[in-house]
Amino acid sequence: MLGKLARQHDPNVLVGFDKADDAGVYKISDQLALVQTVDFFTPIVDDPYTFGQIAAVNALSDVYAMGGRPLSALAMVCFPEKGDLAILERILAGGLSKMMEANCTVIGGHSIRDEEMKFGYAVTGTIEPRRVLANSGARAGDRLILTKALGTGVISTAIKRGTAQQSWIDAATDSMTRLNRAAAEVITRPEFQAHGMTDITGFGLIGHGREMALGSDVSLRIQASDIPLLAGALECVRAGYIPGGLKANREFAECNVQFGANVTDELRTLLFDPQTAGGLLISLAANQASAAIAELNRAGAPAATIGEVLPRISPLIRIE
Repeated sequence: MLGKLARQHDPNVLVGFDKADDAGVYKISDQLALVQTVDFFTPIVDDPYTFGQIAAVNALSDVYAMGGRPLSALAMVCFPEKGDLAILERILAGGLSKMMEANCTVIGGHSIRDEEMKFGYAVTGTIEPRRVLANSGARAGDRLILTKALGTGVISTAIKRGTAQQSWIDAATDSMTRLNRAAAEVITRPEFQAHGMTDITGFGLIGHGREMALGSDVSLRIQASDIPLLAGALECVRAGYIPGGLKANREFAECNVQFGANVTDELRTLLFDPQTAGGLLISLAANQASAAIAELNRAGAPAATIGEVLPRISPLIRIE
């Protein structure tokens, strides 16, 4: 649908919606550009405060995924007219706690009456124009690094059905409420040469990997056994807790993927799992991968090398 819209030609737009990237980047000067993004969704956990935290982490993530620093945010609220305002207060407080942790100032927002509750933020950040990490910068020979484990989509589905074990809920909540700030700060240090980066959210690892591969005109080879998974994720797949978004992701992107014979169907399914406040997928110079992993883990951002970037071949993505 976006492809049918009139194109605006502004030389200051460094990253627009044509690349399916995480955020837009608009150049203000040779030293400064704005990073802008917006994200909101319906509750995926029962606790209002935690929901607010997750919504904030998810919105902030797109700025971190570009290599930027969040600066300000506007809250977006959809709330039932007869809803309990104490719940809304807890949602706002949870979101504010994460915005404060990110040193991002909430300067306002907008609310409407809606029978279905929704919450999120429009976030503005800053970045040096020459340091933008788009999803289209991956280079053949790079290593692929993933921060945060997969599985929040299937676990959230189990939570909604009231069948999730507490240990699964705790693992998913810890992941979804952890900012990508530490990971972004490490990977954008001068000693590391990150060529491309994106965060893994609604389109799952395969969907966002596909965007990176197509945008960079490369292919990806991923080692299935190296992909970190949340506790309970495989059990949720086996129990059939499959969100609609996962099915849509698989229908859309599986044609770009070739699976090795040893990759189980449960794991294949999880690679399409829509993540909320997921981790970063980083394309980094191969000789720096080990040092980057060590620094990421030291900074409290668990990470793993999950594959490599190849020259463009068929299939677009190979899972071994």
